[in-house]
Amino acid sequence: MDGWGNFALAMAVFIGSHALTARPGLKAPLVARLGHAGFGLAYSALSILLLVWVIVAAGRAPYVALWDPAPWQVWVAGALMLGACLLVAGALAGTNPLSFGSRAAPFDPARPGVAGVTRHPVLWALALWAFAHAIANGDLAHLLLFGPMGLFALAGMAAIDRRKRRQMPEWEALSRNTSIVPLAGLLTGRWRPGPPPVVPMLAGVAVWALLIWLHPLVIGVDPLAGL
Repeated sequence: MDGWGNFALAMAVFIGSHALTARPGLKAPLVARLGHAGFGLAYSALSILLLVWVIVAAGRAPYVALWDPAPWQVWVAGALMLGACLLVAGALAGTNPLSFGSRAAPFDPARPGVAGVTRHPVLWALALWAFAHAIANGDLAHLLLFGPMGLFALAGMAAIDRRKRRQMPEWEALSRNTSIVPLAGLLTGRWRPGPPPVVPMLAGVAVWALLIWLHPLVIGVDPLAGL
């Protein structure tokens, strides 16, 4: 199977695999057998393999151009990827019990750190990554690949909020200075940033530069070729 058929199959399997985390009846027996850490490792490995499959399938699908290559795509995609790297670096270095990707404690709702930028920094990073690659490629197959991924990440924020509200009696108090929309707390006056986390920011920039360098070596496409 090749072309659109292979791409459709890869997308269906990739999306279907994420039902494991949404359906307790499927997830619970696996967690009981593998443990939480084992399940997390196995699920991460499966997700990476399926992601590689679907990306390769998109590259092999018939090319249907939606817009012509232009330098603006490189600049926009690069800026979105820089934002994604900074958000992930801030999430890994910070504390945020309201989403995933960060330590849960110690967390001071008056000084929420990266959660003040957005309550879901990792999901926003995933959305920025997806939209950056949809813009940079500009063809139908990659739009069908990365567009739903970005929308799925955005939809996941509301789903996590609903689950956290049920699980955490203190959710309202902890989230009072945060928002799903990036920097909304700053614009409304509910959040005032403290000193910038210099080391995580430098790490985010370094990872962004490393990804640009590795992209042609690993993916086979130079992200700066359009400049």
